[in-house]
Amino acid sequence: MGNRGRIVLLAGFLLAAWNLRPALAGVSPLLTDIMGDLGLTPAAGGAITTVMVLCLGLLGPLAPALSARLGLDRTLLVGLLLLAAGVLVRSSDGLAGLYGGAALAGAAIAVMNVAMPGLVKQHFPARVGVVTGIYVSCLVAGAAVASSAMVPLAREWGWRTAAASAAVLALVGALVWAPQAFRPVSRGGASARRGRYRALLRRRTTWVVTAFMGLQSLTFYVMLAWLPTIFQDAGLSAEKAGYLLGLTNLAQIGATLTVPIHAGRARSQAPHVAAAAVLTMVGYAAVLIAPATLPWLWMIVLGIGQGASIALALLIITLRAPDPASVTALSAVAQSAGYTLAALGPAAIGLIHQFSGGWTVPLLAGLGLCVLQLGFGVRAGYPGPLGSIAGEHAVAEATPSPRSPGP
Repeated sequence: MGNRGRIVLLAGFLLAAWNLRPALAGVSPLLTDIMGDLGLTPAAGGAITTVMVLCLGLLGPLAPALSARLGLDRTLLVGLLLLAAGVLVRSSDGLAGLYGGAALAGAAIAVMNVAMPGLVKQHFPARVGVVTGIYVSCLVAGAAVASSAMVPLAREWGWRTAAASAAVLALVGALVWAPQAFRPVSRGGASARRGRYRALLRRRTTWVVTAFMGLQSLTFYVMLAWLPTIFQDAGLSAEKAGYLLGLTNLAQIGATLTVPIHAGRARSQAPHVAAAAVLTMVGYAAVLIAPATLPWLWMIVLGIGQGASIALALLIITLRAPDPASVTALSAVAQSAGYTLAALGPAAIGLIHQFSGGWTVPLLAGLGLCVLQLGFGVRAGYPGPLGSIAGEHAVAEATPSPRSPGP
């Protein structure tokens, strides 16, 4: 593949990464309009996002099945097209379309989430850290842009058009990625896929990586759901609380762009994981102790910790398996369990807040989860034998690939 082909490949991959969050992040800013138009209760409105996040957890295993039949490149194209269809259905009339479209979009994002680390391993094996950092930065930036753009779009064109705008981005991504998707591919059989999963589920590393992925997702979604409310209860205005949440997203972009590059060059990612977890814990503790004192500083610290954590979780998934198919299988297990756990976190913290009458106990619970994240993350960060998930070698040492010129 020539330089032009590599540039188109990278551009299509990063456009796909940009599509991983707008359909999710764009719901919250429109929720008041959606509930008012359709006569939904707050619980029914919140269920739109809940359906999507649950699909991220429950339907991730579709990706290895699709990639075994179609190849990873075509699986990503299918995900982009399904995402566009789901977003359009979700924006149509009726509750069936609203929730059915949300489920379809969530399924598409689940497939794409799982396929992305395998695609990094397949197309950029010598630049795993760099490409992981760029693609996670695109993921975070896509969420931030979508959150900011929805209200102005809805004010001008209505919430349905605003929500449907995410389909345009997905279709552009599909168009750019299509030439890559229609290249000849080799596909593994169903028996090889079953053997890969059996071997994968027997290995301790799989469950350590899965626990780390789940816990960092959980601590992230807890803060995403409740930070504005915590700040408002501490006396800050709703507008300032929203700006502070946006500041956290900006800090995450900086962390996701830089941390995987350095961590991908290291033999062990444990020190990076430990630093990210500690920063997340400092952010939690500061919000607990002094939410209205220097809140901008706490949000920068929290954003760096959380952005680095998600980037490291995805990097470790890519590094710990020996080949693209094995990476996809590990990604399916880790992300399915992780997002299922993450979907339960905000509701659980809300219940603790309701019964405790304040934010002290919920935030202490969040700190406890951060401690668990630290423990499992450090263990996942040490290079060790995941073994051959594909059953081709007795042991495969998970170490970063040597550096070479970029794509």
